[in-house]
Amino acid sequence: MAENNNKRRKSHRHQPVNERNLLTATLLNFVITIVEIAGGILSNSLALLSDALHNMTDAFSTFIALIATRVGKRNATEKKTFGYKRIEILAAMLNAVILIIICFFLFREAWERLRDPQPVKTIIVIFVAMIGLVANILAVTLLRKDSKKSINVKAAYVHLIGDSLSSIVVIIAATAIQLFEIYWLDPVITVLIGLYLIRESYIILKTAVNILMQSTPEHLNINKIKMKVESLPEVNNVHHLHAWNLSDREIHFEAHIELTDDLHVSQLKITQQKIEKILKERYQIHHSTLQFEFDPDHSRSLLHKDL
Repeated sequence: MAENNNKRRKSHRHQPVNERNLLTATLLNFVITIVEIAGGILSNSLALLSDALHNMTDAFSTFIALIATRVGKRNATEKKTFGYKRIEILAAMLNAVILIIICFFLFREAWERLRDPQPVKTIIVIFVAMIGLVANILAVTLLRKDSKKSINVKAAYVHLIGDSLSSIVVIIAATAIQLFEIYWLDPVITVLIGLYLIRESYIILKTAVNILMQSTPEHLNINKIKMKVESLPEVNNVHHLHAWNLSDREIHFEAHIELTDDLHVSQLKITQQKIEKILKERYQIHHSTLQFEFDPDHSRSLLHKDL
């Protein structure tokens, strides 16, 4: 039992993100972007240019992740009593929006290329895309562990995975163009890469918006929590329940607890500890605010309608 509790405490600790890895990934992607833009212009490849723009957003996403991680460490103030933890959520949302906008720009360019296919210097494309692939795999390796610690770093990590995949696709497409001269494949690959990126960006954007809107975390069932707490003999009713993410790792919970008896403060503390234990061990909620009541002046309809 003690071992399990230790594991829970360790999992709850917010392990710091490796800022050096974020900085290295940022520099790698800025270098790749410059190389692929030059390669895309020289080879006349829209797919390579799309990969370069994707790398540019990767560079910005890792840079924003680095800045957000540092800002997020600032202590709470009188004006910002929760600190700066949500700066990471804002950064993740910004990254997702930028990437979606760029994808639609690439779709427009791809449509023009489909209407008027143009020859591509595939040897340059293959060589440059391979350089980009190696660099992206290195960056993905650097951020793999940290992607589990922060939604902001996860956004950058997903960008890098997507770009690694797109580099592979660009290499395959360039090889096919070299062998069979099917130049329309270049814009088609661009569209496929864009669709993948929009899907991944949407998932991150949805998560970020839900956190900013203080939605109940998807893995929590408020009604089940209510029923579990109400199963305690000291509890008559639970209402005004709210659960939300302060950040992607930190869940906050508040509720009004109507008691069956008018307990003394010493007895009330025991009941509070029971409820907090349920919240921590069953639902991984470590930040709770509980307001205890006895015989409150609430209508029954309020208790049933308002969680």
